[in-house]
Amino acid sequence: MINGLVHAHSGLRWLLLIALIYAIFNAFTKKKKGKFTSKDKAISLTAFIFSHIQLLLGLILFVMEEKWTGFAHMKEALPRFFAVEHTLGMLIAITLITIGYVKSKKQTTDEAKFSKIANFYLIALILIIVSIPWPFREALQGHWF
Repeated sequence: MINGLVHAHSGLRWLLLIALIYAIFNAFTKKKKGKFTSKDKAISLTAFIFSHIQLLLGLILFVMEEKWTGFAHMKEALPRFFAVEHTLGMLIAITLITIGYVKSKKQTTDEAKFSKIANFYLIALILIIVSIPWPFREALQGHWF
């Protein structure tokens, strides 16, 4: 079961990254002239939903795999990465996505809506990219899928 959740969490990251990049691109291109339509809301909502699905899967894995081993292993790269760096980076990123989505709904102008989505989602995307255990970071034992 854990193996399936790990693969789902690793595979769904691609959907989240694609949805985030698309939402950011959409927001930046329509920021000055575009009209905020239901399609634009759906694009940003998709990234919002994928981020929260990833959060749920990640929290389930965190509890089931017992990634938190206490402060005794903080000198070792792998336990520290998953217990602190990955977890904290992703929580901050998902918080930023949530703030961006909620703030965009409260804006009165279309430019402000696109601006909130573009800025918050872009910062979250950078944090997510930094916090993913990529395969080229060999000490972290990451996988492409």
